[in-house]
Amino acid sequence: MKAVQITTLDGPSAVEVVDLPTPQPGPDQVLIRVRAAGVAFPEVLQSRGLYQLRPDLPFTPGAEIAGEVISAPDGSGFAAGDRVAALCLLGGFAEEALAPLDTTFPLPDTISFEQGASIVFNYGTAYFALVERGHLQPGESVLVHGAAGGIGTAAIQVAKAFGAGRVVAVTSTPEKGAIALAAGADEFVLADGFKDAVKEHGSVDIVIDPVGGDRFTDSLRCLDDDGRILVIGFTAGEIPTVKVNRLLLNNVSVVGVGWGAYVFKRPGHIAKEWAALVPHLESGALQPVVGPTFPLEEAGHALLTLDERRATGKVLLVP
Repeated sequence: MKAVQITTLDGPSAVEVVDLPTPQPGPDQVLIRVRAAGVAFPEVLQSRGLYQLRPDLPFTPGAEIAGEVISAPDGSGFAAGDRVAALCLLGGFAEEALAPLDTTFPLPDTISFEQGASIVFNYGTAYFALVERGHLQPGESVLVHGAAGGIGTAAIQVAKAFGAGRVVAVTSTPEKGAIALAAGADEFVLADGFKDAVKEHGSVDIVIDPVGGDRFTDSLRCLDDDGRILVIGFTAGEIPTVKVNRLLLNNVSVVGVGWGAYVFKRPGHIAKEWAALVPHLESGALQPVVGPTFPLEEAGHALLTLDERRATGKVLLVP
């Protein structure tokens, strides 16, 4: 089978496509014919040796896939040909991949393979942030940074599906703003000067921040009493700091959202999140936004699309 491998730590352009034997499943693994694999920022970091998960070289990256079951353990509930989405953590950038049984899930017929490979990370993170960590209440207002990307579009849709009122998207361009509106945002504002634009219509209850950088202080200033800023990541590169007197004086909270650090210590937790998302996937309230799609041979270009901040929606590889 063909697979993408990281053979050196020289960045996205150095990844290679090689021929490998089909992986052999263990007793609690599902062998999946990969129809789509999600590309995420951790894989960009892995290509440079900067991510916390550092397998020995060479290795096949790719954590999130969707496809058809080739084989599954007896009594697992899966049979050959079943459509599934899965979190495999490594090995997904290939024509065939192994995934643990407990992070392999039936894919609703209404969801394409490309959409299926866009759910577990992004929608799991958005659900964890808004519902589990942010305690979203019906009617609350939500501000979403990086709103045209994979996490951003997922956060918009999860917020709406789980009862948010006004959802405001922050994007770098009007074109990305249109993508956020199509994903379900009520309005968008441009990142340059977003605080004043947001506050023209009142403060917000929750800020979703996967960007970090110099927006952070102005995000705090957008919060209403009891507001929460949910820190998901730092795609801008800079990790912001906060003077805690701002939290005290304004009665607001900064909440860490480390999805992976939380769920992987709690077996079965991803399955609970998946169960909460499925009714909204089936109803159409959650419709993953598919972004640029590449064949395996162009994996380097897919990673560079993320690295250079050119991505909208979920970046995918399609074997």
